Amino acid sequence: MSLTADAPPAVHRGVKEIPFVDVGDGSKLRVLMVDSANGLWIVENVFPAGYRVRTHRHTGPIYAYTTSGAWKYDEYPDINRAGSFLFEPAGSVHTLVALEDDTQVWFQMYGVNLNLGPDGSVESVYDGPGTLLGYRLLCEAAGLGAPKVFEK
Repeated sequence: MSLTADAPPAVHRGVKEIPFVDVGDGSKLRVLMVDSANGLWIVENVFPAGYRVRTHRHTGPIYAYTTSGAWKYDEYPDINRAGSFLFEPAGSVHTLVALEDDTQVWFQMYGVNLNLGPDGSVESVYDGPGTLLGYRLLCEAAGLGAPKVFEK
């Protein structure tokens, strides 16, 4: 009897099936997975040097892995470089700044990003389903077709 006979199969996606797309602000994005029931969304970004992600608060924990370049949060001294792993607890507030061109980071996020104004008020909200919708629209507009994002 095979050990895998009753096991669900692993599912693979190649880079051409989930391509990076230009967001229009100098950065690139690809959405790898959205699990709405669990509030999980996994994205990968590529940032140019000097790129800033607006100050935001996460409602759930975040895990980040840097594959190239360097970045930091304005609020903290640590620099994330290729091979760095970062954990952000729910409720953390920060402003991401890319320090080098082609800074590539993989983020596993739970909950939503609350984008904050200068006074700390919530100005907008990003979540997995909304990010996935935007990603699909950008892929279509760029002629990349429909990406095969993992969805649950």
